[in-house]
Amino acid sequence: MSATVALPLNAADTAAAVCGHCGQPAPAGRDFCCAGCAAAHDIIQGLGLGRYYRQRLLDAGARALRPEPAERADLCRRVVTKADGTHELTLAVDGLQCGACVWLIESVLAREPDVMAGRVNMTTRRLRLAWKGAATDADRLVSRIEALGYRLVPFDTTALAAAQDRTGRALLRALAVAGFAAGNVMLISIGIWAGQGHVLDQIGPATLALLHWLSALIALPAVAYAGRPFFASALAALRQRRTNMDVPISLGVLLVTGMSLAETFRGGAHTYFDSAVTLLFFLLVGRVLDHRARGQARATAEQLLALRAVDVGVLQPDGTVQRRGQEQVADGDRVLVATGERIGVDGVIERGSAALDTSLVTGESLPVQAEPGVAVYAGTLNLGAALTIRATATGAATLLAECVRLIEAAEARRGRFVVLADRVGRLYAPVVHTCALLTFLWWFFVERVAAGQALLTATAVLIITCPCALALAVPAVQVIATGRLFRGGMLLKSATALERLAMVDTVVFDKTGTLTEPMLALAEPPDPEDLRQAAALAASSRHPLARSLLAAAGPVAPADGVVEQAGQGLHCQGPDGLTRLGSRGFCGIDAAPAEGPELWLCRPGRPPVCFRFQETIRVDARDTVAALRGMGLRLKLLSGDRADPVARIAAAVGIEDWRAGCTPMEKTDRIEAERAQQRHVLMVGDGLNDGPALAAASVSASPSSAADISQTVADLVFQGSRLAPVLIALRVARQARRVMRQNLALAIAYNVVMVPLAVCGWVTPWLAAAAMSSSSLLVMANSLRLHRRTRS
Repeated sequence: MSATVALPLNAADTAAAVCGHCGQPAPAGRDFCCAGCAAAHDIIQGLGLGRYYRQRLLDAGARALRPEPAERADLCRRVVTKADGTHELTLAVDGLQCGACVWLIESVLAREPDVMAGRVNMTTRRLRLAWKGAATDADRLVSRIEALGYRLVPFDTTALAAAQDRTGRALLRALAVAGFAAGNVMLISIGIWAGQGHVLDQIGPATLALLHWLSALIALPAVAYAGRPFFASALAALRQRRTNMDVPISLGVLLVTGMSLAETFRGGAHTYFDSAVTLLFFLLVGRVLDHRARGQARATAEQLLALRAVDVGVLQPDGTVQRRGQEQVADGDRVLVATGERIGVDGVIERGSAALDTSLVTGESLPVQAEPGVAVYAGTLNLGAALTIRATATGAATLLAECVRLIEAAEARRGRFVVLADRVGRLYAPVVHTCALLTFLWWFFVERVAAGQALLTATAVLIITCPCALALAVPAVQVIATGRLFRGGMLLKSATALERLAMVDTVVFDKTGTLTEPMLALAEPPDPEDLRQAAALAASSRHPLARSLLAAAGPVAPADGVVEQAGQGLHCQGPDGLTRLGSRGFCGIDAAPAEGPELWLCRPGRPPVCFRFQETIRVDARDTVAALRGMGLRLKLLSGDRADPVARIAAAVGIEDWRAGCTPMEKTDRIEAERAQQRHVLMVGDGLNDGPALAAASVSASPSSAADISQTVADLVFQGSRLAPVLIALRVARQARRVMRQNLALAIAYNVVMVPLAVCGWVTPWLAAAAMSSSSLLVMANSLRLHRRTRS
């Protein structure tokens, strides 16, 4: 039978009819809400992809999966044509609900003979499409996906960020409302408890009723507003004939609120508005953290894409320079890179010599001198004279683009991590609802009691099994542990990072800026006056050695008239002549080259002064490494620096397993190899080149002095000059995991004891609510043990 033919529905079905494709309400007596959804259903079934409807789980917060006519942007202008005649297009996908949507889109594209690649990234909601044939085929391929109900637009990071901000602001508003209501209702409840604590008639019926009505006036609007994320998610799951953790949460909140309102109407002594709004507050804290965590991969990719979003100066045969986008540069083109410009392509230097900031590739902050014949990479910064580069890779084929893909792929895989509460919740909801239904059926049909009494007993079962304690078991621990880490100078950015930290069995360190101090230190104490004069010149430069010299000197007034010669040094005209600070060649020093970095200070009539620099390990690096080894963790060091300094630092901190000269891809490959052996890897790094490795690891950490991209990717950012926060975070995470499991055990044990009593009819609804509140308080009290200092 064609999917467009409506099947007859009875009256009960008509009231709850939903569209068989998008899940939205459908007209009475029809299977689909519109002709577009019916056509999309036909397409999916015709391609043999019907199991999509069984696999998907709709997100109520996402746009309805409904085909709608819309104006399409001119896609041909966004198509990138490669040298081999193939075409590429990057699009943002609106309407993605879950992993089944990714599978459906990729499966439909795979059935197109001309499509070479069609890959969807769930985290960034980006579709990368590659095909052979005509560039105008882009419209036809996009139409195939839009016919399913998705909306495809050219990838625009600004628009995506705006949508992300709207969702984040909505969650924060809901959190603020729940927090306000929880605080005020709890204050009223304390007044009621205090008045009833010793002499039951201390509060008269009128006063008690007034306080209950005040609680209701605050709690009811708050529950209606702050509970929307959970109610919408539960409704979407029920429309798809599924359950999720939000179903029992929503049911529990509504039952407790409804029962409390009924008690308020009839002048009862007990209400539990405080339990409902407090539960919503803690749950929303977890939702906000989760939302921010999902946005990290997108922000990371955007930062790296911003490095790529620079025009490239291409030399023409007549000697003129034409500015082009990176995607329009062909292999073999000659590119001119000016002083201070970021290189936009991978290539080989043909002409010129300059110092390059290669921190994106090697992670090392010290510039590298590049000569003709040396390979350079996109994202590298030219600190010296102009260079002419012969392009060998452009656009999506560059090393920088590969870093973007590595980060996105790793973040998408990490996004599939299922938190402990969700794993328990998948089984909890069906069991709870079945138990309540069987209770009603037993009392009504077997015991032959009145329907009202059977319903009252079933309601007691539902209230007893309200997942307040279970829902608080993990968020309460997360909030307390995150707060404790924050007070210690550690910002935990991901909602799932705490559980992933607790699973770590391998720690991989970067060297520069992680095991060592971010700034180089002077190898020998200089004369204070020489240091002050050199620092006065260094204050006018952003060169890494100049910044290290200035840090060693402390506050100093910059010298006047300082001129910087890129890649050479600084000079200024003084009363006695020209003063120089820079390389030995710039200062005219005739001596054997030093093994390490150095700066020379030359002044008229005075002997030259050499400032030699060396890396220094963080003050507690060796002790922290020893403590981590004492926890049974495997320790590794991966660095992009040369072998000699890496070996020296590894020996100084006590790490035996180390490797030098690692590129970003090599670091990522080694971490992937560890994870393939079922290892749970913590990566600690700070450089631009550590971004892919940080994303590939099971969990990651960066110091606050790290590059912006590394801090964005990392799950944990710690402040200060010490490495101990890594150790503290691991210990807190392990303790938090123990407390989470204890909380879940307490919640389950409470249900095991109380549910049989409720099923037998020995627990009234008000007593069930009291027991439910007691279990929540027990879970909270157990969670508060995290405030104690961790010793293991």
